[in-house]
Amino acid sequence: MSTVKPAPDLEADPRVKAVFDDIRATRKSDFINNMWLYLAFDPALLESTWRDVKAIMATPSVLDPLVKEMLYIAVSATNGCSYCVHSHTAAAKAKGMTEAQHAELLSIISLAARTNQLATALQVPVDGVFDADRN
Repeated sequence: MSTVKPAPDLEADPRVKAVFDDIRATRKSDFINNMWLYLAFDPALLESTWRDVKAIMATPSVLDPLVKEMLYIAVSATNGCSYCVHSHTAAAKAKGMTEAQHAELLSIISLAARTNQLATALQVPVDGVFDADRN
């Protein structure tokens, strides 16, 4: 259940229509997923969020697009965002993530969560060689 309702005719707002048109063009698809439909209750929030997502996730960079999606899955799982886990797993699969890669990713997420919790609970001090200020 959501906390806001999308307006019945979202694209009547020219700002929303402009963002949705850019999403369609960038993704080469007519599909606008729920995240954008629900963010459209606030056109300024929609614009700024899409601007950042497009800049980081849809613009070529030093990271491969599949790696970006896999990182997004890891952070989304850690943050407990079911919506993002689902949408970015679908995106990663569309970008070629294999079942074996998905399984290994889940193993890494699980291992990192476990060792993070242990290090936090034990309050393990950071090794000097890992401190960029000391090197």
